[in-house]
Amino acid sequence: MSFTLPALHDYEEVCAIDRPIFSVTQLNGLIKELIDGAPELDGVFVQGELSNYKIYPSGHHYFTLKDGESSLRCVMFKSAAVKLRFRPENGMKVIVCGRVSVYPRDGAYQLYCQQLTPDGVGDLHVAFEQLKEKLWKEGLFDESHKKPLPLFPRRIAIVTSSAGAAIHDMIRILRRRYPLAKVLLLPVRVQGTEAPPEIVGAIRYANRWKIADVLITGRGGGSLEDLWAFNDERVARAIYESEIPVISAVGHEPDVTISDFVADRRASTPSNAAEIAVPDLTELLRSFHQTQTRMTQGIRNLLDLQTQRLNALGNKRVLTDPTAFLQDRRIQLDHMQEKLTSAAVSRLASEKHRFTRLTASLDALSPLKVLSRGYAVAHTADGRILRTAAQVSQGDRIRVRLGEGTLDCTVDDTE
Repeated sequence: MSFTLPALHDYEEVCAIDRPIFSVTQLNGLIKELIDGAPELDGVFVQGELSNYKIYPSGHHYFTLKDGESSLRCVMFKSAAVKLRFRPENGMKVIVCGRVSVYPRDGAYQLYCQQLTPDGVGDLHVAFEQLKEKLWKEGLFDESHKKPLPLFPRRIAIVTSSAGAAIHDMIRILRRRYPLAKVLLLPVRVQGTEAPPEIVGAIRYANRWKIADVLITGRGGGSLEDLWAFNDERVARAIYESEIPVISAVGHEPDVTISDFVADRRASTPSNAAEIAVPDLTELLRSFHQTQTRMTQGIRNLLDLQTQRLNALGNKRVLTDPTAFLQDRRIQLDHMQEKLTSAAVSRLASEKHRFTRLTASLDALSPLKVLSRGYAVAHTADGRILRTAAQVSQGDRIRVRLGEGTLDCTVDDTE
């Protein structure tokens, strides 16, 4: 649509002509009728960026759609908002489909949104990424929470549709690979709005009654819409809360769902899930036979080694000649006795030589040795050695010891 503004004199001419006078409400109503009657403004598609996005308690969504130059007020009523599969956020590029009308109370036109889709990608893809980011932040994908699968499960519960080809493939593979395990089917719908509650109920039922050692949940291939039940937040949380290890087997190898991230193990296909859940009995038997052969050969080798050791011990001299041990010890005793005797003689000679040397030193220092050279030692009657003449007086008795014998003397005079 294009509009042409009239010239200024045309406005003057229009205003000069007698015209009816409208109230504000009447004028807003007239404009609303004109806009509502324009087919170009019904079912219009508008591209822009979300701004000021608000969700009111009534369930209605109010936001502004803008581009680089203009903005447009928008409203999405609850009846249309409940169909959204993703969470709109400010700054998101979207395409809005709806009708343009006037809100008479404010006299402002706005876009009544009937459909809201992300620009460039589908709403399911956006919803998938948003839920993936949310659960990742909450820790539902942490490796530390994932439980190991049992090596030899006795009971396997499969949560899937009883009518699909996936269940037949899994049962066939389980029977072929490991017929010792008991397979339980918990039939649920795997597509549509009723599917998520049924899947959640089956997982919780299996955990409540402990009916299996491992759970397999999934379905065959399909479009993103077909697999959407396994992108449901309720299903993801039920898998996370399961005490029984869960294998997610949804679609084909390229298909990735939220359940794959939360499950304890992801299988590329339902058939692959059956292969992961149980060992191959044929391979087990082959491994057992190989182990038996290795054990038998190991025991034989051990017996041969012990036989060689026994023969070697039987040929030892201590067993062939029991007295040889005593003879060896007798020789060692004689040798030790000889060494001790030699050490004692050597020590005695050393001590004798030391005694002689010390005796000579002591003799050299003996005062008797000095007396033998003509010297004498004088001491008082009470035995004190005389060193000076002042120690005695005239008439005192002294004793003089010579090299041989002693003299008792009387002091006549001192100098």
